[in-house]
Amino acid sequence: MGRFVDLCGEIAAEAEEGPEGLVLAPDVRARLRAEWEEEDIEDATGLVRDSLLQSELVDAADSLSGRMVEVLGAFGEAGAFHAAVAGTGPLSADVLSGLARRVERLEEILEVYREGSPPDRRGFDALRRRLMDQGIEEEMRSGAPPDSRDDEDE
Repeated sequence: MGRFVDLCGEIAAEAEEGPEGLVLAPDVRARLRAEWEEEDIEDATGLVRDSLLQSELVDAADSLSGRMVEVLGAFGEAGAFHAAVAGTGPLSADVLSGLARRVERLEEILEVYREGSPPDRRGFDALRRRLMDQGIEEEMRSGAPPDSRDDEDE
């Protein structure tokens, strides 16, 4: 396995991005063929390509997620949230809820890959709390338990 990792390292250092993916110069490919089967070279090239694409994907997802946390965080403020619930804001509460769920999951995944610091989540977390509390505000104010179904209705 260590030798294959070395092959991947060589390919990563020598390959260039071409129109159809990573391309090895003919002299590099000839040098590698002296020690490796063509199938091994292709497998290693595929792994290097996939690794580079994954890095780009993580970077793009991190950037996009950070922006979404910022944008959605603006709806954590009471006025903006109430406008969304009332249908007078630029996004409905349903749209905000769907986006917030997806961004939250993306943020959980990015914690594993993120190298820098995470975005400021205060507004985003406030939005998530407001979304979770939506519909139970009256019960929270009055101290009454949420509506429960009678056994005879079932």
